[in-house]
Amino acid sequence: MTDVTRVVLVDDDPLVRAGLTMMLGGGSGIEVVGEAPDGRAGVELVARHTPHVALMDIRMPIMDGLAAVREIVAAGYPTRVIVLTTFDTDDMVLNALRDGAAGFLLKDTPPADLVDAVHRVARGEPMLSPSVTTQLIAAATNNAHVPNDGVREVVASLTEREREVAAAVARGLSNSEISAELFIGVATVKTHVGNLFTKFGAANRVQLARHVHDAGLR
Repeated sequence: MTDVTRVVLVDDDPLVRAGLTMMLGGGSGIEVVGEAPDGRAGVELVARHTPHVALMDIRMPIMDGLAAVREIVAAGYPTRVIVLTTFDTDDMVLNALRDGAAGFLLKDTPPADLVDAVHRVARGEPMLSPSVTTQLIAAATNNAHVPNDGVREVVASLTEREREVAAAVARGLSNSEISAELFIGVATVKTHVGNLFTKFGAANRVQLARHVHDAGLR
């Protein structure tokens, strides 16, 4: 990856796109290389520019953001997608994460946090906003509050440090935040998170958080 993070914006509201362009500009190390008003045009932009990150709205004409995420992931583009949401559609956000989105942001995210999130996702770190992680976990676990035997076995096999990292992930902390809280290196956190993904069979942090929540780890 170059020093400049290349981004495309996909949203049917031109005012939203203009606002995002302003927030991402100003020496932030981010270059907006294209804008699209719908998911179909967004997929075409990704194919044309292969940006590091695509900021993708959910509700759009012609093709919605969820379908666009699926196409981008299925095509194997290196672009990582952050779903933009007002968070009135929990299930849609969960579906986006399951389909391969790298994370999500609220549309009223402060500029500095937006810039940080884009850079983090470009580096390969998933972005789950702590302010809504609890709601996502609740939405994912409404019908699953008791861990099955497989989850119990996994929990029993965890080291104390893995339990601490798992609980921190479930609280919505990023790798760097876990690193600071537990006084371990970010690389070590990434290793633990990767091991937890493997042990729980989780594809992303939301799925891992669901298992942790079900298991009652705190």
